[in-house]
This record gives sequence, C-alpha cells and structure tokens, in this order.
Amino acid sequence: MWPPEEERFADRTAAGRMLGTAVAAHLRQLDMTHAPLVLALPRGGVPVGFAVAEAIRADFDLMIARKIGLPWQSDQGVGAIAENGPPVFDRSALACVGLTISDLAPAVQRERVELRRRQERYRGSRPAAEVTGRVVVIVDDGLATGVTARAVIRALQTGKPAHIVFAAPVCAAESVDLLARDVNAVIDIHSPREFHALGLYYSDFTPVTDADVTDICAAAWGAVKVPTPV
Repeated sequence: MWPPEEERFADRTAAGRMLGTAVAAHLRQLDMTHAPLVLALPRGGVPVGFAVAEAIRADFDLMIARKIGLPWQSDQGVGAIAENGPPVFDRSALACVGLTISDLAPAVQRERVELRRRQERYRGSRPAAEVTGRVVVIVDDGLATGVTARAVIRALQTGKPAHIVFAAPVCAAESVDLLARDVNAVIDIHSPREFHALGLYYSDFTPVTDADVTDICAAAWGAVKVPTPV
C-alpha cells in the first residue's frame, strides 16, 4: 500500500532537512555546553544525517552497523552489530524460525569483517568522534524492526553520552514504542502503524554507494576523500 503523496519525501536530503527542523525543536529544550553530534548510519542514513547536521549546526560523524541475516535469507535481518558493540538479536524472530544465537556465529563474523572494511573505507585513519558528555543524534533514513538501531544505541552507551536521540524521517510506530525505552527521544516525521516498505516513502530511493558516503564525509570534514583501496 502506497502512503499518501503528502507523506512522501523527494529524496533523502529533502527528508533530512525536514527532520533537522524537528530535531532542532527538541534540542532547544536542552541546556547544551557543546555542539551536538550527529552520527549517521551508512549507507542510507548518511545523506539524511548530513542534512540534519547542517540544519542544527552539529558535528558530523558515522556510526557503522551491519545487519545479521538469516542463513538462508541474508537480507532478512534478525540481529545487528555496531562499532565496538556486542551483537543484538531479535529473540522473538529467532524463536519463530527455530534458530539460536550460536547458529548465527558465522554470520556475525562475516559482518564484523565487512564492518571493519567500511570503517577503513569511510573513515581511514580519522578517529571516531568523542561522545562522552555530549548530546548525540543517531540518524538513519528509516526505522523498520529497530534491531540495527538497538545495536547502535548499545554500542554508543558505552561512551557515556549525556543525551541520546534517535531520528529518522519515517519510523514504524511499533518500533518507536520499543526504542523509546532506550533513548532520551525518538524523532520522526511519519510513524505509520502499518509499515510496509521504507522505499515507498521516498520518490527517489536510489541506493547510496560507498562513493556517495566518502563524498559526503569529505564535505563534512573538509578533508580529502579516502582513496578507494586497490
């Protein structure tokens, strides 16, 4: 089922600008001594996060995460890992398909390898931003099951930020309710109770590439792009 035309975003950048306005309204309620930090989730969350960072005049960085899929259907996420964090699983989904966490150990290892590749590809030798005591806004292009977001939040919490916001232009309402237990605020533009597919909410949902991510990071950091490994 297609959402109404008025609920569709032109593209990720346009969605990020709208989301930035909503995030700015939330941040005005806080007493901040440092600039907020936007952590965008590659790949799709990066253009959204960059637009949010510009709107709220925040520092910009990445938080890299990877879904953990079923052995027979890798695109069906039942878990996730994020930088320096433990794997997080949707235990009810695992029970439904008769799997245990140990059954997914090979998938976890594969995704850790890919996560490290992306760290090197996107960030190179640049250190991750400091989060201790800061207001941190995690940004993605959408929230479906929420398992990736929970993995990111779990990893981020070890750095002891002062305030955590999760923000995405469209979020499944059920996942918002669950995620709200783990963060200070969840901010969205649309939170449908019937969430069918994220791409339906974007007129242009062209896949974001590694090159797109490094281009945006170079613009955000005022740096030379990290060269593509040979």
